[in-house]
Amino acid sequence: SIMTVSPDNPTLILDRLTKLHPKLIDLGLERTIQLSKKCGAPHLHLPPVIHIAGTNGKGSVSAFLRSMAEASGMTCHVYNSPHLCRFNERIRLNGKFISDDELIDVLSEIESVNGSDPITFFESTTVAAFLAFSRHPADLLILETGLGGIFDSTNIVPDTACTIITPIAFDHEQFLGSDIAAIARQKGGIMRSGRPSIWARQQPEAYAQLQQQARQLCVYVQTEGEDFHISVTTSGGLSLKAGSDTITTPPLSLYGHHQTQNAALALMALKGSGLVTDLAAAAEGAGQADWPARVQKLKDGHLTQLTGRTVWLDGAHNVHGARALVTSLSSLYPRKWTIIFGALNTRPVDEFLSIIKPVTDRIYCLTIPDQLAALKSGTLVSRARSLGLKADPADDISSACRAIGRLGASDDQPVIICGSLYLAGAVLQANGTLPD
Repeated sequence: SIMTVSPDNPTLILDRLTKLHPKLIDLGLERTIQLSKKCGAPHLHLPPVIHIAGTNGKGSVSAFLRSMAEASGMTCHVYNSPHLCRFNERIRLNGKFISDDELIDVLSEIESVNGSDPITFFESTTVAAFLAFSRHPADLLILETGLGGIFDSTNIVPDTACTIITPIAFDHEQFLGSDIAAIARQKGGIMRSGRPSIWARQQPEAYAQLQQQARQLCVYVQTEGEDFHISVTTSGGLSLKAGSDTITTPPLSLYGHHQTQNAALALMALKGSGLVTDLAAAAEGAGQADWPARVQKLKDGHLTQLTGRTVWLDGAHNVHGARALVTSLSSLYPRKWTIIFGALNTRPVDEFLSIIKPVTDRIYCLTIPDQLAALKSGTLVSRARSLGLKADPADDISSACRAIGRLGASDDQPVIICGSLYLAGAVLQANGTLPD
C-alpha cells in the first residue's frame, strides 16, 4: 500500500528536530559548526553582524537597532529568541518574518543533512536561520544570543562589526554558573579581537571580568556612564552624549525607563561599528521600534473586551525584569494594578511576586497552557497568599479576564498580565493580536 505523506508544515519539522537531542540545552559549539559546514558554511556568508549578549534587554536592543538602521536606509535581518506565537518570529529577512515556505525549505535541508545526529533544537534552528540569512543580501544582521555567549550557537560567526553587552544579572544559573563573574565571562565570549563593543552599566564584578577579556582581545570598549551618557528628554526621547557629540531622538516607542538604555546601546553600536554615517537619521528610528510583550498596551481584541479595561502585557520573568516592570507600572498608573500571573518552575517566583507586591492589590493566577514546566495555578495562589497578596486561581486567560470584567467598570484599575514570555505568547494568541 502506498503511504501518502502530507506536505510538511514548520511545526512538524520543528517537533522532529526537538527530539534529536535528549538534553534541552548542551552548551558547546562543535555540533553547530559541523552542521553548518555540512550545509555549505552559511555562517561564513552573512551580512555584517551586530551581536548582542546579556541577561535582560537583548530583544528590545535588537528592536531599536532594526528601527534605527531602517530609518537610516539600511536593510536588516534579525535573529531573536524565543518567539511569542510562531517560530517564524525568530527569523526576519529584510524586516519581514520568514515565510512558511522558506522556513520549511531551510528546516528540511537541516533535517536531511543532519540525519539522526544528536543536536539541540537551538543549534539546528540557528544553522537554519543562517542558511536563510545567507541567501538574502542585507546591509546588517542583528544577532541575538540564546543563552550565555561563548558556547551559544550564534557565536560560530567568525567576525562581527560590533558587539553589545546588556546588563548582566543572575539568570539560567544551572547553565552559566552562580557567580556574576562566571556569567560575565560567558557573555563576554562574543567579543571579537580588535572590534568595538558597547556595554551597558554593569555590576563591579561583571565589569572587571569583561575588562579583562576586552584587554586581551584589544577590543575598543564604550561603556555607559564612562564613554557615553544618557538622559531622558522632556518629550520622552533619549539624549545621548558621546565625546563631543550629542544625539537626541524622538519620544521612544517602547515604554519604560530601561528602554532609554536599550535605545542608547543600539545607537552607540551603529555609531561604533561605522555601519551608519547619518546618526541623526538613525536616531529618528527610536520612535518606530516595535517589540511585543514589553510593557505593551494590548490592542483591542477578545481579552480586552472581556475585561472592559486597559490591559498591558509584559514578558519579564526574572528579578531584574520584575524591578524594571514595577518602575514602569508605577509611572503608568500611580495606584494599584490588577495582575494576571503565570510562571514556569525555572524561575524564582517568590522573589518576583514580592517585587511586584507593592503595585498590586489583586492577583489572578493561572497555569500557563502547553508548558510542561508551568507552575500550577494552585501553587501560585498559595505562594502569593503567603506573601500577603489577595490571590485567586483562574482556569485560563479568558476566565481571568472574565472575572475582572465581572468586577464592573466602576473600578478603572488597569490590568497587567506578566510572569513569563510563554504566557505573553498565549495572551497575544488569545487576544487575536499576533506580532507582525
